[in-house]
Parts: sequence; structure tokens; C-alpha cells
Amino acid sequence: MDASQSKLPAFTELSEVASIGSNGSILFATDDWFAPAEWMLKDTEPVFLPDAYTPFGKWMDGWETRRKRTPGHDWCLVELGAPTQVAGFMIDTAFFTGNYVPRISIQGGTLDGTIKRMLQSSIARDGDENMGTGRTTEELGMVELIGTDQWDVLLPRTELKPGYEQTRRHYFIVPRGKQSLVVNHLRVNMFPDGGIARLRAYGTVVRLNLNDSLAARKPIDMIAMLNGGRCTGFSNAHYGHPRNLIKPSKPTNMGDGWETARRLDRPPVLQVDGAGILQVPGSEWASFQLGVPDGCWIVCVCIDTIHFKGNFPDNVRVEYATKDERDVWISLLERRKLGPNQTHEFGAADLLPQEKAASLVRITIAPDGGLSRVRVFGTITKP
Repeated sequence: MDASQSKLPAFTELSEVASIGSNGSILFATDDWFAPAEWMLKDTEPVFLPDAYTPFGKWMDGWETRRKRTPGHDWCLVELGAPTQVAGFMIDTAFFTGNYVPRISIQGGTLDGTIKRMLQSSIARDGDENMGTGRTTEELGMVELIGTDQWDVLLPRTELKPGYEQTRRHYFIVPRGKQSLVVNHLRVNMFPDGGIARLRAYGTVVRLNLNDSLAARKPIDMIAMLNGGRCTGFSNAHYGHPRNLIKPSKPTNMGDGWETARRLDRPPVLQVDGAGILQVPGSEWASFQLGVPDGCWIVCVCIDTIHFKGNFPDNVRVEYATKDERDVWISLLERRKLGPNQTHEFGAADLLPQEKAASLVRITIAPDGGLSRVRVFGTITKP
């Protein structure tokens, strides 16, 4: 693990479920005057454009409400990418220096399908077009009836700091007694108004139902974050974290994947074997817990190098481990050559016979480089 990664709270190694790339979305916000709440969930780092203004005021890269002149406080509802046991949050106030929200709290709960559809039909949201708007008294009254203010408190009201580089990032651990709660939605409360650049929520996704008859018959992407897969370790993440490999969204660029530093033990002059595979001493790896703790039978592995054109790995191999022997790695896919900017699909004919159900997988690339996505399809039926 990189030194920069080791300084972060442990919960940031869990799945991130609030961002747009993780299928997070905004269902409701009391006010979107200067910048819509959706921008708080952007996958990119916040930016500041000194000369950028809109008809409603200064352009800001995040969620910013107007200066409140009526009773109450601003808040929004976030739908997470999947049902999650939330362990912690990151709140970024980047570039909000004189206009950041001074205090915040976060609650967690679940809206049923009927209420969610009611919100979506009565209060339409369309990203950028929400700028310069606020909810009417009637809309606020309707949403207040849902009772989200009674949800469990995952982050008590706490103070934030301005968005200067040394103070912008705030990390908060969910109280231990609340980390076992499974929530689908968050209520983010501003006290009373202001701006937030980014919101991130980290935790353990609770998704796959082992008793689901469809899951028992049809191959499912067992490594997917939305199906409960999560990264459990890696050797190097210099340019991008391997958790990106299991995100549900399509990769947007090289930064939206896993890319390692160039290994310093690369030979001065490279050579290949008869299969065209580089003969190098080192490699990099990332391991993942699959969404089925008791194990599954893997039928297909997809390795995606989209966007990695001059820095893709030379080759890849895949191993698996069982729930009872998590440190014993068994070969599933022998070393295979990779190419740039493409999807490599390895089906049953490419995989070695699987004698035990897999609960974890380890992806090893050599000598280094980047991948954009990995999919591991399997069933929970007996072989």
C-alpha cells in the first residue's frame, strides 16, 4: 500500500457507494441555487474556475444553497448505489472558503418503492438544470411528511472547516452501534446553509440473496461492488485504487481504474518466452471478497484495459481462495497475454477446473500497468 493511502482512515478501503460512478443519486434537495446537489456526487476531484459565473451567481463545483432567509435548514436525500452498512464518510469543502456549510449531520434509512416513485414524479431532478431552483412550501411540506428527519443518526451534528487545501477533507467514523444498520438512503443536513464540494460514503454492500432461485441458475458478476464484492488488499495503487475495477459504471478515463507505478525491478532489456509473455521478476496484485461468502463456481472472467493504451499490463493471471482457507490461493486462469484498450474474455474453456467454491479472487498483473474493470461471473449451484 502506498504511504499516501496508509494515512487515510481504514474505512476508506471499503466500498464507496454515494458517488455517481457507484450509482449514487440525489432524490430531493431543499435548494440548488448556486450549484445542484448532484454535483456533490461527482466522481472527479473538485475544481475552481475563478472567472466562471452563472445567472445565479458564482459557479462552484459542488452543492451550494443560497443564503437562507427563512426558518429551517437545508438538506437533501441521497440514494446509495446499493444497500450498505455504512462505516464512515468523507466530506470535502474544497474551494468553499467563505461559503462552506459550518455544520452538518447525516442520517440513514430506506425509502420504499412507492415513496421513491412519488418523489421522482412530483419533484423532477435533471442535474445541471436544477441550478437556480428551490423547493416550494408545498413541496417541502409533502417531503417532510415522509419523516426522514426521524432516521437513524449516522453522523451527529458536527462542525466543518473551510475548503483550503490543509482543511478541506473531513473524515468521520459512524458510531460502532450504527455500523450494522443496512441503509439505502442518506439524509444530509446542512446547518443552516452553504456549500459542500464532495460527499463520499464507505461501507459494506449487502446485496446478493443466496436463496434467490435466479441467482442459483444464472451466472452473476460475483465481484461487482453492487453485488457485495469488495477489495481486500493490493500491492500498489499509485495512480488509481483497485476498488475502481468493480464499479458498475463504464470507465471514463485512466484515472477511473487501477494503475500501479512502474516497477523498478524491470530488466534493462526485456525478453519474451515462446508465448510472447514478458520474462520479468516482479508483479502487482489486488484481492477481492466475492459477494457470496459461502462461495461460487466461476464460469467467466473479463479483464478490461479500456483507456490503457501505452500502460496496459503485459499479462494477467487469476487465482481463487475458499472461505475456510483464505490464504491458500488456487490457480484459476494461468498467465495470459493482454492487449491495449480492449476487453479480454476468458470463458470456461480458458479456466482451470475448479474443485472448490471460490469466496475470494486475486488478480495479478505483470510487470505493472493499469486495468479499468474486472468482471467475475459465477453461479452458486453445485459444480
